[in-house]
Amino acid sequence: MSSPSPDARRGKIARLILIGLLVALGLWIVSGFLPALIWAVVIAVALDPLVARAETRFPTTSRGLIAFLFTLAVALLVLVPIGFGIAQGAREAHDIAGWIAQARHDGLPPPPWIATLPFGSGEIAGWWRDHLADPADATAYLDGLNHTLIATHGTLIGKGIAHRSVIFGFTLLTLFFLVRDRDAIVAQCRAASEKMLGPTGERIGRQALLSVRGTIDGLVLVGLGVGALMAMVYFLLGVPHPILLGFATAILAMIPFGAAAAFAIAALLLLVQGSPIGAIVVIVIGLGIVFVADHFIRPTLIGSATRLPFLWVLIGILGGVEALGLLGLFVGPATMAVLVMLWRELVEGEPGPVA
Repeated sequence: MSSPSPDARRGKIARLILIGLLVALGLWIVSGFLPALIWAVVIAVALDPLVARAETRFPTTSRGLIAFLFTLAVALLVLVPIGFGIAQGAREAHDIAGWIAQARHDGLPPPPWIATLPFGSGEIAGWWRDHLADPADATAYLDGLNHTLIATHGTLIGKGIAHRSVIFGFTLLTLFFLVRDRDAIVAQCRAASEKMLGPTGERIGRQALLSVRGTIDGLVLVGLGVGALMAMVYFLLGVPHPILLGFATAILAMIPFGAAAAFAIAALLLLVQGSPIGAIVVIVIGLGIVFVADHFIRPTLIGSATRLPFLWVLIGILGGVEALGLLGLFVGPATMAVLVMLWRELVEGEPGPVA
């Protein structure tokens, strides 16, 4: 068999260099939208069983309409709670404005609940007397605080909201096309993986899909369950805005150890209301619910899908969050699952089953 001519080798090298440059240029162009693309893929993978069921149940309905309805449902699922939180925040802003006006005019004496704190009550009461008890001190402190917050965070918050709104809109647009054209996209991905990776590509793709779905079950569903239970606890203990705080708890509970921040806020609100016993109860109940969720329910849901020990699940989640933010909740465990699958195949010497 004759070896390729020098011209053929040079032509092949030139093609590879050109392809590499084009891929690098393409990644650079879309780098700002990569989070939106990945979010859309994650959501599409999570919705795929529901989309398939809807297409089976309504065979005469166009795929475009089904894709639009699912995209609209995702948009409402995100926007409705945000709108509710903004409405609650607007009402709270009115109360805060009244509190600030009272502080400027009359000053604010230390509230009685500070004396009930198990530790630090003297230091907190002293700070309060120095900064808020006298009207002149309160006015100077609040003016400086308000100026600092506006100067430091006002522009950043505005830019952050605009950027996230664009990313969210592009995520919805991408999700629509992924759901509508999912059969063609899956076929193209299978063909490409077969050519580039052979049978391994099919196993990697299947493991990644199972891992994303298992992670969604273990993080999102368990987080929503924790939030719902804690919303009832907040309501029974008299925590202000239990539904809004329950929603925040659900979001934070999707991150390991994140729900503790919501419990601390609820406990602080109860302390302000003069209920230290209620603050202790909400912390104890909250930690108990999270302990059961993190040590029994979540490892079963995620580990059964990813075939990962819980240590690697935790490393994938926390490392993914540190590297990619909330997106890492789903990308991290899926990446760990694929790497562990490849490692097992290398050690065992043959492909392992992906169930």
